[in-house]
Amino acid sequence: MLSRFPSGALKQAASAAKKSSPSLVSSSRSASVRFASSSASSSSNAFESFMSSRLTLASATLFTAGTVAWYTHLYGTLPFIGEVHASHLSDEGLHPAAYPWPHNGFFDSFDHASIRRGYQVYREVCAACHSLDRIAWRNLVGVSHTADEARAMAEEVEYQDGPNDDGEMFQRPGKLADYMPAPYPNEEAARAGNAGALPPDLSLIVKARHGGSDYIFSLLTGYVDPPAGVEVREGMNYNPYFPGGALSMARVLFDGLVEYDDGTPATTSQMAKDVVTFLNWASEPEHDERKKTGIKAVILFSTLFVLSVYTKRYKWGPIKNRKIQYNPPTDKTGH
Repeated sequence: MLSRFPSGALKQAASAAKKSSPSLVSSSRSASVRFASSSASSSSNAFESFMSSRLTLASATLFTAGTVAWYTHLYGTLPFIGEVHASHLSDEGLHPAAYPWPHNGFFDSFDHASIRRGYQVYREVCAACHSLDRIAWRNLVGVSHTADEARAMAEEVEYQDGPNDDGEMFQRPGKLADYMPAPYPNEEAARAGNAGALPPDLSLIVKARHGGSDYIFSLLTGYVDPPAGVEVREGMNYNPYFPGGALSMARVLFDGLVEYDDGTPATTSQMAKDVVTFLNWASEPEHDERKKTGIKAVILFSTLFVLSVYTKRYKWGPIKNRKIQYNPPTDKTGH
């Protein structure tokens, strides 16, 4: 068959093939370029959709807010924003150190021996000026004292009661239901006995002060001489942990001031630790029971969660994993 074609026709076909080959190459190149551009555009669109999705924006917002909150918790100030103070920063007092209190852990309770010693320090030292209005004698039972010990201490105090059958008030010995007596009958008497300063009630003092136990311990043990250039008015005492640096309360804890019943050395730091532990308990008497109840709740709900997961898998596993197959009926007539 090829022998029948003239030579001129073969030359024309070869030249036509040469002319069409560049167009095929260019078309293949353009197709590859279009494929590459389409893949790049699809990836960029996916990235843009990911960045503009609500989940991404919510995650970024939560991360930023959490970071700012953690920074503020650690350093007390917002990042990159200067604070504006009407007074000097030293007026806020020196920040106390963080001490390893034995009751700070999730599963730790109060040191009840320390609570008993702390009550002794409060009774012999602090009770001369500070009240403890929210604590009754019965609150000591089972915590630091027995019922007989608490009843004996209550009976040492005379309480006004009445009226009697004649309509007159009378004095009676204290009972377990009575609250601990205040050192002054009213606020005016308290100010008159402390050069105009009002001694605060200590029932919630740990919760009411920034720093809590660390602040009170540092305050009780932080009395020093004022540094050079700092003047303290007469009748005031310098303590760097107190806001302003000067307070009316003088140092009250000295080594050997109290003789503990259990023979513990009554150093200044030991007495401060014990009385702070007692005041911490006074501000939160339900502390130990709260943690005990929390542990029981965690164990109970963890067990119920495991049982619910097992029941869910046992009941719903076969239903969710079953395979449904439809077999259409066959035509038995043969049509």
